[in-house]
Amino acid sequence: MTYTVFGYGSLIFKPPPHTIKRQPGYVKGYVRRFAQSSWDHRGTPEQPGRVVTIIPWNEWHTLAQERQHEEAADQEDIVWGVAYTIDPEFEDEVRAYLDYREKNGYSVHTEDIYNLVDGREEIIIPKCILYVGLESNPSFVGPEPLDYLAHRIWSCTGPSGRNRDYLYGLAKAIRELAPGSHDVHLAALEARVQALEAAEPEGPAVNGSAMNGHAEMGKDTE
Repeated sequence: MTYTVFGYGSLIFKPPPHTIKRQPGYVKGYVRRFAQSSWDHRGTPEQPGRVVTIIPWNEWHTLAQERQHEEAADQEDIVWGVAYTIDPEFEDEVRAYLDYREKNGYSVHTEDIYNLVDGREEIIIPKCILYVGLESNPSFVGPEPLDYLAHRIWSCTGPSGRNRDYLYGLAKAIRELAPGSHDVHLAALEARVQALEAAEPEGPAVNGSAMNGHAEMGKDTE
């Protein structure tokens, strides 16, 4: 059996090594959200950034209602990404690489990957591997006010670079991958961060005015 892994975040624009096949597609019944705290990639323990996970659509909207956060309604409950088939000779190496890369809060799951084939929706990869940060993991922060989230992403930097560059890279990749997709959350977040950057390109300290009074939720790991 071939080893194929689905990327819906940075794996789209930073693919795993030893890839022999790349297939765009989507998972159904999920939304993509910046709901994972990141201190080892896009932030620090003192100023953790935010990276994406996918959450079942119904679970996310229940959480948002419980926290009384309003957000733009998704027009569809699908998440676009890319499935990578790995050279069998390097499967163990790539598994170890991805397990380390996704170590803080992500666990391995399987889902069917869909796309249109001759105009009809079909499963193109059954039971594909993907890494998901579940609500139960210690790095999960859940729904946050969009302005707060934008300010945090604008402000944070970690060993892998600026948090805003992660957001911009993902938004650009999704536009190129699926121009007709309706990732309302991603587009709204990108627009807010771009506005902040235009006003002050270097970004303020994380404890600036937009951060005051909002406690960090969850353990600061990715």
